[in-house]
Amino acid sequence: MSLSNVYIISTSSFFPNEPIQNEEMETYLGLIDGKSSKSRRIVLRNNGIKNRYYALSKESKPTHTNAQMTALAIQKLFKEHPEEIKSIDLLSSGTSSPDQLMPSHAVMVHGELPETNPIEVVSPSGVCCAGMHALKYAYLSIKSGEKQKAVATGSERLSASLTADKFQDEAEKLNQLEENPYISFEKDFLRWMLSDGAGAFLLSNQPNQHGISLRIEWMDGYSFANEKEACMYMGSAKLPDGSLKSFKDFTSEELIDQSILSIKQDVKLLSENIIELGGLGMIASLKRHHLSTLEIDYFLPHMSSAFFKDKIYNKLIEDNTPIDYSKWFVNLSQVGNVGAASIYLMVDELFHSGKLKKGEKLLLMVPESSRFSYMYALLTVV
Repeated sequence: MSLSNVYIISTSSFFPNEPIQNEEMETYLGLIDGKSSKSRRIVLRNNGIKNRYYALSKESKPTHTNAQMTALAIQKLFKEHPEEIKSIDLLSSGTSSPDQLMPSHAVMVHGELPETNPIEVVSPSGVCCAGMHALKYAYLSIKSGEKQKAVATGSERLSASLTADKFQDEAEKLNQLEENPYISFEKDFLRWMLSDGAGAFLLSNQPNQHGISLRIEWMDGYSFANEKEACMYMGSAKLPDGSLKSFKDFTSEELIDQSILSIKQDVKLLSENIIELGGLGMIASLKRHHLSTLEIDYFLPHMSSAFFKDKIYNKLIEDNTPIDYSKWFVNLSQVGNVGAASIYLMVDELFHSGKLKKGEKLLLMVPESSRFSYMYALLTVV
């Protein structure tokens, strides 16, 4: 059986509401125990983010669900020819912040698109790599000939987990115990790192007749969970031995008192591993596909923070896989860290920039700190 080429023929992004600058963040997220965060300025100084988007009002009330944002990004793919949305036969939607545990995120997105037909849907879970896993499922489905047109998405609605009310009971309990009323850095750190939004790709076994398309050459993934304990987690608590205790094993009172449903990150574990392991994955993929970084025209690395930019650059040099800064394309400072959506948002901006020329190669890199997973992909402009 011959395999089909797979092309990204359209891209789109959706951001909720207006961009929010650094000094406005606590207006939307609120003050924990009525006090401004001690870590906010330190984190923002290091992460380089100037704007982000929240699906929240200034009263911390939701304005969009994750599924709604994702559906709006998908509809933008077909804004010139809305009737063509009926041509898709697969929806593959990745996120780390679904609106509910059940039903799956993808079927909820499909439910926001009554103009589509009954189609296959799939919901890869995870964190930042979830969007790339969604893309790979769509890519392989078309490449095998199983599907002809597919939509892949990455999206996040993380702001709802970062509002002050989620931490208020814990702060009050710490006050009662005469301990530091400020929420631990592993929780507060991420309040200043994350953003909301959605991105979508339309994939086909045929390129565009007019304009550019992006042919997907390959996609690789690597997990180091066999070697490393969890670094970023939600709905659980980390025990002294490094294992996670599920939210299902806490009482309802403990869930609230300990903010078990909040997102947490082991910053020390992150700094020790995220760059080093990402370099190993990069070397493995380049070797597997006989590719030199000298052949790359654009490098799109997903970064949670600008803090890692020079570290990634230096690691690439150390591993004899250098990529000059002139080839980097990132938009972290203007849209924020949107987790599983971030790589979609970078590709979308570059796709519509007018910069791409046929024959150019784009290398994508998406690290995921949750338990150190990585995805890489190579796209060619055709």
